[in-house]
Amino acid sequence: MFIKPDYDLKSIYDIDLEELKNQGIKALLFDLDSTLMGSRTGCYTEKTLEWLRHVKKDFFVGVVSNNNNPAYMAKVLACSDFPVVFEAHKPDVKVAGEFMKQYSLTPETTCFVGDRPLTDVMCGKNLGCTTILVDSITADIEKPIVRFARWLERCSVKKS
Repeated sequence: MFIKPDYDLKSIYDIDLEELKNQGIKALLFDLDSTLMGSRTGCYTEKTLEWLRHVKKDFFVGVVSNNNNPAYMAKVLACSDFPVVFEAHKPDVKVAGEFMKQYSLTPETTCFVGDRPLTDVMCGKNLGCTTILVDSITADIEKPIVRFARWLERCSVKKS
């Protein structure tokens, strides 16, 4: 099975916000770990916070995460000034779909952004959203075994 994201980018910082706006995108739903923050860190870098402040000027921003650790979830919620839903069970669409409904988001105007093709991109695609696949926000410091696992998963991504 091949998964084809609408965009395959190096990082969240490479997202062309003007292009998305011109396509009618009004909401960006992000994966959390390895997309907006380092895995299991529970905090955003200042660079990411500044970028998110810029994004929120023109887009609804939300997070859809599979994480289910209560202490971690509390830590993330304490430093997030936008809606976050946990225990999403991506690629299943039930939780993400309910989150979208709660905030009156439509698939046509929503873009899913994440670092995992088999969870984030597949969930977005199954909901009918635009999708963006990015590399891990901490790619430069990840262990070789993690990089290998990511490479293996990305073999499911159709490039053209």
